[in-house]
Amino acid sequence: MIVQTLLQEFEHEVASTRKLLQAVPEKDINFKPSPVSWTMGQLAQHIATIYYWYTGTLTQDVYDMAADRLERGDPADIQATLALFEDNVEKARAALKTVTEESLQVPWTMKVGEHTVLGPLPRGMVTRSFLFNHIYHHRGEMIVYLRTTGNSVPGMYGPTYEQEQAMKNTAK
Repeated sequence: MIVQTLLQEFEHEVASTRKLLQAVPEKDINFKPSPVSWTMGQLAQHIATIYYWYTGTLTQDVYDMAADRLERGDPADIQATLALFEDNVEKARAALKTVTEESLQVPWTMKVGEHTVLGPLPRGMVTRSFLFNHIYHHRGEMIVYLRTTGNSVPGMYGPTYEQEQAMKNTAK
């Protein structure tokens, strides 16, 4: 039951993430809200990269980030990031389709070399927190970046405030 729910949520949220990444404009790709923040392009690339981590999380009991290499390209190239996103979504979808109710209970650990950074935790918990919720967190940041730079934010769970206002104005 939970596996089917995860697959449905994944597909629904991929569409929302795609809309958000497609809203990132080239003109503001180097915007960063503070000196310690990522640029808009780096944040977009990070969101696209999280989908890559599904494979290591769902198919390995110990995922060593130091041993895993992903060619990301230039974070200032939003088209490259969109292509990275689409490629990683396909890999994530394939990995999710291998999951069983039982495999969600298996302990999972993330390492960077010999250093354990997460776990051991049940794979199902890691799937919700490290994968799903992690993406949602960074999508929220991206919405702030877009609004701060005066860009439109796509409606992901219904119309945005701006879309509602436009509908009210056209109804008058």
